[in-house]
Amino acid sequence: MEQIALLWFEAFNSKDLEGLLVLYSEDAVHFSPKLKIRQPETNGLIVGKDAMRDWWSGAFERLPSLQYVVTTLTANSERVFMEYVRKVENEDDMLVAEVLEVLDGKIVASRVYHG
Repeated sequence: MEQIALLWFEAFNSKDLEGLLVLYSEDAVHFSPKLKIRQPETNGLIVGKDAMRDWWSGAFERLPSLQYVVTTLTANSERVFMEYVRKVENEDDMLVAEVLEVLDGKIVASRVYHG
């Protein structure tokens, strides 16, 4: 199960949007406090690969230096708990936790937590 998280970080950090999205089921859901701030109408929750594509492509354009540095991965047969440091040039580092729920080898839900 940790393998899907490693693939996730590799795709995210290389800005490989399609490589990232292939890890998700078509109707996956994604929750993030950043979404709630930047797109208040979503209340922090988006559904489906198209919405995720729009969200992450916008983030990659806005934050070209964005990188995630893994600190901890904890997995069982259904989910991976990831802790990482969000690094962006000219911004303070941010500690982040994220949970990936996995079913039949695809991420069906992801939830981001940070202060």
